[in-house]
Amino acid sequence: MSIMDNFKEQIQRVIKGLYGLDDVTVDFASVPSDIEGDYSTNVAMRLARQVGKNPRQIAEEIIQALEGCGYGLTIAGPGFINIAVSGKALYEQLAENWSDNYGNNLSGVGKIAISEFPSTNIAKPYSVGHLRPGTQGWAAKKVLEANGWKVVTDNHLGDVGTPFGIWAVGFKRSGLDFNAVTVYDLGNIYIKMKADLKAEEAEGKHELADEVQDWLLKLESRDPEAIKLSEHFKEISLAHTHEVMGRLGISTDLEMGESCFVERGKDAVLEYLSKGYFEKNEDGSVICPLDDYGIDVPMLMQKSNGAALYATTDLGCMLYRVENIHPDKIIYAVGAEQKFYFEQLFAMAKKVGIEVDNYHMWFGTIDQISPEGKREKMSSRKGVVLMEELLDDAEKRVRENFGENLNDEDIKKIAVGAIKFSDFVADRKTGILYDPDKIFALAGQSGPFCQYASVRLSKILQKNADFKTVEFADYDWNEEKTVLQILLKFPEVVAGAAENFEMHKIAGYAFELAQELNRYYEKTPISSAEDEARSARLWLIDKADFVLKRALDLLGIEVPGQM
Repeated sequence: MSIMDNFKEQIQRVIKGLYGLDDVTVDFASVPSDIEGDYSTNVAMRLARQVGKNPRQIAEEIIQALEGCGYGLTIAGPGFINIAVSGKALYEQLAENWSDNYGNNLSGVGKIAISEFPSTNIAKPYSVGHLRPGTQGWAAKKVLEANGWKVVTDNHLGDVGTPFGIWAVGFKRSGLDFNAVTVYDLGNIYIKMKADLKAEEAEGKHELADEVQDWLLKLESRDPEAIKLSEHFKEISLAHTHEVMGRLGISTDLEMGESCFVERGKDAVLEYLSKGYFEKNEDGSVICPLDDYGIDVPMLMQKSNGAALYATTDLGCMLYRVENIHPDKIIYAVGAEQKFYFEQLFAMAKKVGIEVDNYHMWFGTIDQISPEGKREKMSSRKGVVLMEELLDDAEKRVRENFGENLNDEDIKKIAVGAIKFSDFVADRKTGILYDPDKIFALAGQSGPFCQYASVRLSKILQKNADFKTVEFADYDWNEEKTVLQILLKFPEVVAGAAENFEMHKIAGYAFELAQELNRYYEKTPISSAEDEARSARLWLIDKADFVLKRALDLLGIEVPGQM
């Protein structure tokens, strides 16, 4: 039990004794640094109507009843009770609760989750559009594991559907050597084909579009040439995808593409059609009405020509996962533009009786500042920014800003850390602005700022590696109160972040800790302090180093050896 949990029980006992009220909610908030005390509660003001007394009078009565409780208590404003906790009490709590797994908990033990990311498409280069799915999906895995869950990760590859038909037709028309084609060639083919299809549609024609559909049906019917093209596209794409994911420091346990679930999905469509969950239209297409779930637009489950859709393969995939992995939760790390689709998908799953907690972990776009000074979705004249280009540019900037005495490994860690932290610094539901001047700065709320704070902690510990610590039982810990308070919040932050996958809370926590540590060792001598103080402060630095590195690790950010 934490200090404040213990004190909460004391206040509740006092309130029951004074006013005969049971189970009164007592909440605490941190107070600003210019106000006396460490925490504050407004319980007296919330009791005023029930008790029929002035809030300040209630506060005075509660404080009088708590005399000798060991806390410094004062009244502020109309009836706030401010509580001062000694630094030594905070230290004792941290020491009592410390372990090699500090911050972790067992709330998810026995539960299984699937985190789906980055869900790339074959034959398309890894673009910046898959940055957030990858970083957010990986962080979801890390945070759930810290809360005791077993997590299976899956890169749900886009290897069927209209895109395959586009690549197949475009490749056949390109004249490119089958054995020499690259993922960039295929990416260019896709862009050109999309333009050609749009032009054809404008002319009222459909020959090219029909050819695309023919290839989709060929693949579904296991045509040898279609399979050969699909497998070759996948091989080229995965080699590229694995390289980029390696640079980002993410990976997945599975890579089960949509093609794995076409037949299972089609079989399920027939089954649910016979059971009355789905309906067939006059043109032969199959829909799932969702009126009962507040959705007016039915979900199209199969095309009129019998071809599978995303909904078909997603249904097959969900059934496979439930039957073979038995997850309690499935997290889909996919952008906000797919919100309505996932609302339909999850409603359809409930309608047919699939019992799993589906969660769409959506996020906003990545924006940039245009040459005209306007904020816009990140893109280039080709319509896409490659992830490799972004990483190369990031490493170049790190070399220019911090490159002296840094090896390539540290440069990569700083570059990736800067990019990832910029993703997590705000609520994922908002768009993020890729602003290199802020992202790679050593000041402000940035990845390099937090990484530098961690490097500095490690250097302090290395500098004092030969120091023989002494007992510090009488140390008062007054200089360390704020750092201790922040360290004590870590388990709560980790648990809270897993509830709605609010990774920005972990990023904000890491920045708060790094910022306070910078203030602390700027004004508090460590290596030159007397032995008792030096021992106590090194104990604290060791714990802070662990927590800061752990917080960054939950976001997939590594700490370099030098900065």
